[in-house]
Amino acid sequence: MNTAMPVQQRGMSFGGFIFGAFLLVLFGITGLKLIPAYMQAAQIKNIFVTIAHDPDMQKATPHDIQASFDKGASINNITAIKASDIDISSDGGMPVLSASYAVKVPLIGNVSLYMEFNPSSAGK
Repeated sequence: MNTAMPVQQRGMSFGGFIFGAFLLVLFGITGLKLIPAYMQAAQIKNIFVTIAHDPDMQKATPHDIQASFDKGASINNITAIKASDIDISSDGGMPVLSASYAVKVPLIGNVSLYMEFNPSSAGK
């Protein structure tokens, strides 16, 4: 006669499952609220790079560069910065555009995340 040892059950309890699901939903909602801020920062950087590499903008005045940014910002519905917030410098005849701004993302009640962005046309 074979006397086998009883097999001990392994796994997650129902309470552990509910807690894990709660954490997953919490992180998912937080991530979904942060995506628009990161997408807008990427769009701003893309506009900066496009303007900096545009041959017509190589000798343009800061006012012309800001007007070009305004056009791109209105197309992409960018509200985080205005054209007057852009710092414009030159590197070897090529304009370098940069900005520094912060976004406050409300999460729950009086809890918010504060994110700082520094998009620039320089570098990668």
